Amino acid sequence: MEKSWEILEGACLSCKKCRLWEMRTNVVIGKGNRNADIMFIGEGPGQQEDLTGVPFVGPAGQLLDKMLASVGLSTENAYICNIVKCRPPGNRDPHEDEIQSCINYLRYQLAMIHPKIIVCLGRIAATTILSPDFKITKEHGIWVERKGYWITATFHPSALLRDESKKRPAWEDLQAIRRKLDELQNTETE
Repeated sequence: MEKSWEILEGACLSCKKCRLWEMRTNVVIGKGNRNADIMFIGEGPGQQEDLTGVPFVGPAGQLLDKMLASVGLSTENAYICNIVKCRPPGNRDPHEDEIQSCINYLRYQLAMIHPKIIVCLGRIAATTILSPDFKITKEHGIWVERKGYWITATFHPSALLRDESKKRPAWEDLQAIRRKLDELQNTETE
């Protein structure tokens, strides 16, 4: 079957695989360059994202924009989405059954974009994509190559808003992410 954004959007908009659809205002699929070499994945939409249908538009999203800009990235050259496409109530962590109901939509996005790098933003994305026992505080910034993707994790921007001591390690992660992206892009052009 041919993959298309219209198929993905239609499937997400009509999805009732888990209880999150009952409370959503909007499905939040993603934003950015659909041909990007780098994809940032968070856990799920918050209140502002649910209202607008766009990921990372609230305070954490504004911080993420600044973080990306500091290393020459934006939605012009990156794609940003979440594990789950509907807001968990009260911004709680998505439950495992909700993640499993939504994971194929993320896989579909990955197959269409096929980025060189996947960056997990926070614990939920990292435990879903990298390893169920991933420890974000200890393992952030570590690279794993899997199925043709280079994958790493860093702190979610909302964690940085709550705990400023994580900003320095997140900045170091971002610099390493930029170096890896440059390395992969330079290898491609050689």
